[in-house]
Amino acid sequence: MAQVMQTQVCVAGGGPAGMVHALLLARAGIPVVVLEKHNDFLRDFRGDTVHPSTLRIMDELGFIDEFLKLPHTKIDRLAFDTGGSIRTLGNFKVLKRLGFKQPYIAMIPQWDFLDFLAEKASAYPEFTLVRNAEVTDLVFDGNRVVGVRTPELEVRAQLVVAADGRKSAVRAAAGLQTAQAHSPMDVLWFRLKWRPGDPRELFGVVRKGLMMAMIYRGDYWQVAYLMPKGASPRGGSLEEFKEKIVTAQPRLREHVNDLTSWDDTSELDVRVDRLDTWWRTGLLCIGDAAHAMSPAGGVGINLAVADAVAAANILCAPLREGRLTDADLAKVQRRRELPTRIVQAAQVFAQDRAVAPNLSGDLSPIQIPKIIGWGPLQALPPILVGRGLRPEHVRTPDVHTT
Repeated sequence: MAQVMQTQVCVAGGGPAGMVHALLLARAGIPVVVLEKHNDFLRDFRGDTVHPSTLRIMDELGFIDEFLKLPHTKIDRLAFDTGGSIRTLGNFKVLKRLGFKQPYIAMIPQWDFLDFLAEKASAYPEFTLVRNAEVTDLVFDGNRVVGVRTPELEVRAQLVVAADGRKSAVRAAAGLQTAQAHSPMDVLWFRLKWRPGDPRELFGVVRKGLMMAMIYRGDYWQVAYLMPKGASPRGGSLEEFKEKIVTAQPRLREHVNDLTSWDDTSELDVRVDRLDTWWRTGLLCIGDAAHAMSPAGGVGINLAVADAVAAANILCAPLREGRLTDADLAKVQRRRELPTRIVQAAQVFAQDRAVAPNLSGDLSPIQIPKIIGWGPLQALPPILVGRGLRPEHVRTPDVHTT
């Protein structure tokens, strides 16, 4: 017979959204249990792109100095290479004028980020993290969600928060309907060693028939190779794949030898979807469980954290006062749905208009209009991506301070 736990809030999923939300609730004195599917947070090629908006949240919590001691690289410029020269697309230093103390992207391994959040949250007696606890079903009382089940545990709660990712079991068990946009591409991830003389920044390689993002990670490049949906090169010759990269980017001739087999690569099935309704009585979905994002712009983890902060800001008082209603859950969706819709629309537009037409071709350079990346326009990507639309701030109290 499954063990039964009782708490006020149960969070399914120990990713960035789930951990930030649980930390904020526990900090405010609300009992919360996080159920994490795995024994640890060690997953490769997960979202590591921590934007200035998320760094500011860490600062508002008083964590920023310790957070920045985690292994990370700083990216303060976005660029692209179309014909052998690198052109700046966005300069994050402009965010200083908007009051950001950290005007850059911090590339931090997600497992380090999550371990950090778990350590900070564990300082609060209201926080409990249960590992090896995969949520498989919901517990209902009539139409109300009153808990979750794992193979070995049942957790009863006033509120269940689904933060279990884009393949959310909680979302499926709740019967919530998803609106999905077509994505014309998938991503092949792999690593190449950084070599002396290489740039120290994030830049895109743009050719007809080959598009890659080269993400500087200190001693290696994390490479996102864009490919047509369902057309993985892993069924073909690795040597031909490497030669294609070298033809498009000759400076990588030595680098590609770091790929010794297809096992050195990892595929991401890109999807862009969004729940029609993010909640039902007793349940709220946030992060990828509410809206799966394309990896374009590295926005997913940051939108998820923004969801977590907004949900805590809105739900904290009703939870503490025992007056949580459906209207409160709907308020979270109203707060976060507009920025989600706008970002997804921009991602779909970019995928359909800029990426899809160039996923095949003769590897010749793509002519980028000179106005892109021109002077003052370099401020747009940092503001739209680094600051974000409707940025969130921590409004919840810390009841443990004296």
